[in-house]
Amino acid sequence: MLKPIHFETDNFVIHPFGAEEFERLDQLAEEIFAILSDEKTLTFIPSKRLNNLEETKAFLRISLVNFHTGRNFLHFITSKQEHKVVGIIDLISPAVAKEHYKIDRYPYFIEFYLSSFASGCYIMTQLLPVVVESILDQGIPTLAAVVNRQNTAAKKVLQKAKFKLKNRFDIVQDYYETHTHN
Repeated sequence: MLKPIHFETDNFVIHPFGAEEFERLDQLAEEIFAILSDEKTLTFIPSKRLNNLEETKAFLRISLVNFHTGRNFLHFITSKQEHKVVGIIDLISPAVAKEHYKIDRYPYFIEFYLSSFASGCYIMTQLLPVVVESILDQGIPTLAAVVNRQNTAAKKVLQKAKFKLKNRFDIVQDYYETHTHN
């Protein structure tokens, strides 16, 4: 099973969603809802929209169970200055990918989201390469991502994290991969 990722920079803490987060579930739900209801954040991923705080709390409860059963691994990007979650990194297992995609093989997939106020600040450009390296160092040979072709910022972030465009995924998205020793 994948080990949770935990590291700090001068400005951010990347940490797993753990049971201790339930002590502040209401505030956490507000922070996650702010991200996954934000129009700018959801421009290229409208299907990730959360509609209210109760839906957000349900999402968090399911994510915690999924984390501990190895289905997906939700991590938070917490601002040290703001003391709140400003982003999310989710690692999706091959089993979950198989439930949603029809492709030849099923690697782990990574997804990432930032609050719109944090966009354009190169946060993901700095953090994603470290997260990806940590994942690949755990023996996961291939990590994939699917990105809307119009999402130039996300494509640049992936390229900085050593992802390579492999092919078209569907009518609007492209498929990227990175490998151990890439």
